[in-house]
Amino acid sequence: MADSSFKQAVTTILNHIGEDEKREGLLDTPTRVEKAYEYMCGGYKLDPVEILNQALFSSTNNEMVLVRDIEFYSLCEHHMLPFFGRASVAYIPDGKVVGLSKIPRIVDAFARRLQIQEQLTEQIADAIMHTVKPKGVGVVISARHMCMEMRGVEKTHSFTNTSALRGIFIKNSATRAEFFNMVNAPLGHRY
Repeated sequence: MADSSFKQAVTTILNHIGEDEKREGLLDTPTRVEKAYEYMCGGYKLDPVEILNQALFSSTNNEMVLVRDIEFYSLCEHHMLPFFGRASVAYIPDGKVVGLSKIPRIVDAFARRLQIQEQLTEQIADAIMHTVKPKGVGVVISARHMCMEMRGVEKTHSFTNTSALRGIFIKNSATRAEFFNMVNAPLGHRY
């Protein structure tokens, strides 16, 4: 559904930077940008608790479950420029497991909002901790930020790493070490 105020805002930006919004290549740009932002910010329409609750199952498993190297793309809330990278999410079940596909969905639900990496990391950990109620959760995110690479300090290929630990991942140093070893281990055979 088209929003003329959004399109007008894009046209204003085009004019502000010195472009001619009537130029052939820019005629449909306001519509394209609107559709792109609807997709890139689609996480606001997703309920992480609902996503997790759709696939909660009873289980006797009490060992670490890790979904590693989940690609994500987000927009920095300060400059609305992209940041992207990989998230690794682990938890230790306490009577319930969540369907594995729901972990990347949770990452996307939070990543597809205006974000900062630190908050994204915390939100993923908290959603799993409060909904799945495991013994603990660990989240590590490594990302590149275009606000650092395209402007400002212009440091290309700089990675920012953040982590969020909950429950046994904080209380037990062996669990924490196992988590970080698994996240940093070389990948095995790829199919």
